[in-house]
Amino acid sequence: MAQRHPRFHPFRATPGRTLPIAVAALCVVALAPAASAAAQHRYTPGAEGVGDAYFPLEGNGGYDAQNYALDLTYDPDYDQLDGVVTMTARATQDLSSFDLDLSGMDVQRVKVDKHKADYKRRGQELVITPRKGLRKGATFTTVITYGGVPQTIVGSPIVFGSPYGFLHTPDGAFVGDEPNGASTWFPVNDHPSDKATYDFEITVPKGLTVVANGLPDGQRSGNAAFSRRAAATAASTFKWRERYPMASYLATIDIGKWDVKQGRTPGGINNYTAVDPVLLQDQPDAVNFFYDTTSEATDLWSQLFGKYAFETTGAIGDDARYNGEPLGFSLETQSKPVYSAVRSTSTIAHELAHQWFGDAVSPERWKDVWLNESFATFAQWYWSEKHGGATVHDQARATYNARPFPDPAGRPFWSVVTADPQRDTMFNQRVYSGGGMALEFLREKIGDDKFFTVLRTWYAQHKYGNGTTEQFTALAQQIAGQDLTPFFKDWLYSPIKPSLPQG
Repeated sequence: MAQRHPRFHPFRATPGRTLPIAVAALCVVALAPAASAAAQHRYTPGAEGVGDAYFPLEGNGGYDAQNYALDLTYDPDYDQLDGVVTMTARATQDLSSFDLDLSGMDVQRVKVDKHKADYKRRGQELVITPRKGLRKGATFTTVITYGGVPQTIVGSPIVFGSPYGFLHTPDGAFVGDEPNGASTWFPVNDHPSDKATYDFEITVPKGLTVVANGLPDGQRSGNAAFSRRAAATAASTFKWRERYPMASYLATIDIGKWDVKQGRTPGGINNYTAVDPVLLQDQPDAVNFFYDTTSEATDLWSQLFGKYAFETTGAIGDDARYNGEPLGFSLETQSKPVYSAVRSTSTIAHELAHQWFGDAVSPERWKDVWLNESFATFAQWYWSEKHGGATVHDQARATYNARPFPDPAGRPFWSVVTADPQRDTMFNQRVYSGGGMALEFLREKIGDDKFFTVLRTWYAQHKYGNGTTEQFTALAQQIAGQDLTPFFKDWLYSPIKPSLPQG
């Protein structure tokens, strides 16, 4: 937009009177900077994706999301979600338009900086054109009013074919978004490279409760208008706040009936554990089981990897099913992992290790997902050793010597490249236990002191941000003081079975 300049009035010309040459020249000089300024700001559309090789259209270019405020109403009787989402963002280029990711759902209106904005739908892209261009570096707000029935993602080989995203339960909802499910229930820059803080305000029929990321931030009761009902209904509204940066796939709102236990771990970290009462029918101590295991694991990882990054730890245990069948689902949603049933202590330890590796430090690209899963697998083996199981050394070698079956996509274990497993096999066991082996063999190669210094330094340097494989291997070489290129070539980039290290 051209800059405004003071108007010059040495005198006013009367009709038919010509301005003196000197005055006319002065007007030309005064207008020149405005034209120059306009030329400097060429507003262009933001990219419709961040360029991730696995998910080319996930995420969007041209801005950096800072905060999402989700004001949602959910009616489980009709599976209907209605909401107003406000995104506060900073433009990273001079923007003429920009995209958000949104699959399904119906958009009613969009505003940018309080002014009505044009929008159109193109596949999963919600393309927004503000009334005027957005300057690079400017902070702006986008308000989207929308609604519909969130569709669960099914039939995909990703996450082993398990349904994921927004799952409708008999009494509410169970939400686990990895890798691309967040955009099925709210408009978002849906890629882990763009983290933001979150504020949730969720309204549900009276008798239900909402558990989300972060800490509770208040609640109220009253009547609410649910879009599919003829009259206002008694309702409760629950507010939650996650004030530390979070990748979109880690966002969750879990709706239902809960037995809740709150307190602090022995190490002093807040613990908020919520369990569906249905799970207590088969395991009466499920609340204490989740709470105690969560406390122990959170404190252990705090001692081993570094100070816990968030305001609370916890667990959300639900009786989650799809078409009546139980889900084999656990996910490291930030500050409170979600579990679709009562899980083992080692699974809980795995998901909580992700609070360090995956949540506090998230992958810059989805090809780097081993930085999440391999690290959590190594931690899970470490947990088992600490609780009387085989040593990590022995577990890594037992995995190496096993003959694992092909995964659901039919790919043999060793043919998957740990540091670039490809989209439809990004959760292959080579990424989990193959990468776990790589970390244990790295530990044995450089020694305990240097190995755990690598993990703690990695966490400290990238906390609340993102990292890549190249950054991790460079850090490991720096701390180890030796050339690890052949080692990483064998264990991270090789599509064949490497030789077993001696020892």
